[in-house]
Amino acid sequence: MMEKEKHLNDLKEIKMMMEQSSKFISLSGLSGISAGVCGLIGAAAAYMALLPHQMSSRPRQADTDGYFPLTSSADLAFDLVLIGVVTLGAALILSTFFTVRRARINQHSMWNTASKRLFVSMSLPLIAGGLFCLILIYHGLIGLVAPCTLIFFGLALVHASKFTLPEIRYVGVVNILLGLVNGIFIGHGLFFWALGFGVVNIIYGVYMYLKYDRQE
Repeated sequence: MMEKEKHLNDLKEIKMMMEQSSKFISLSGLSGISAGVCGLIGAAAAYMALLPHQMSSRPRQADTDGYFPLTSSADLAFDLVLIGVVTLGAALILSTFFTVRRARINQHSMWNTASKRLFVSMSLPLIAGGLFCLILIYHGLIGLVAPCTLIFFGLALVHASKFTLPEIRYVGVVNILLGLVNGIFIGHGLFFWALGFGVVNIIYGVYMYLKYDRQE
């Protein structure tokens, strides 16, 4: 009986070693929670930046298409880009911190073949999406920025899920769906942005923390 348990433990260790070599499994639930909190704060900051322009715009324009031409408001474009960069930077810093901490606790390598593949697979959709959103802002199509960020972020997660924990795929699919729905209701971009980057990430983070982090 003891010999059988020993073999089972050996098989578990072999399986864990194979997963570590092929997948980056050190993602922390606290990373998702912190990213979600940053997303909610960023959405609130963007709302405050847009509020004066919404009040000064014609009611029909703000209610129907969600577009706020930037040709007459370069400051708004700068504020939105700055908010996006700061929000993304804060989320990345906090997520990296908690992920590194979990990797050290589990004595896993933070920068290995799996993490490199994860980084590369996420980078292309995120960079392409970021540049496309800058083009939208340049043309004054602010109402399309939120759905595009959700869709490209979701695509990045789905594309990268094969190199990390499988739960990431579901988060990506949810964000893609939210982005598509937001494409119909353009005037409610900040609501969907807060829901996708904020609430969904927090729910995912809490689930991951309870499933993985707390046991460790």
